[in-house]
Amino acid sequence: MASISLEPLVLGRVIGEVLESFTISMDMTVTYNSKLVFNGHELLPSTVTNKPRVEIGGADFKSFFTLVMTDPDVPGPSDPYLREHLHWYYLLLYNNRDYS
Repeated sequence: MASISLEPLVLGRVIGEVLESFTISMDMTVTYNSKLVFNGHELLPSTVTNKPRVEIGGADFKSFFTLVMTDPDVPGPSDPYLREHLHWYYLLLYNNRDYS
């Protein structure tokens, strides 16, 4: 499994306000137009007009997941008066599948 830092999620107050702390147990990649998405990076509207490519790794074909994309500080970090905004979600994601 890749080493991924949770620090951007802590600094952005996602962990603590939106999610509880967690341990990464699965490799996952999300890309928009071949641009890899990382925790804590801002995505511009022009980058996310098309649906993302989502890949989940692992060997357990009996497990499934839900993937949610939210913005935890709408409209921006300096004045998040609207709080969390749901952009999209995928239900019933299985390991070793490409969800583009």
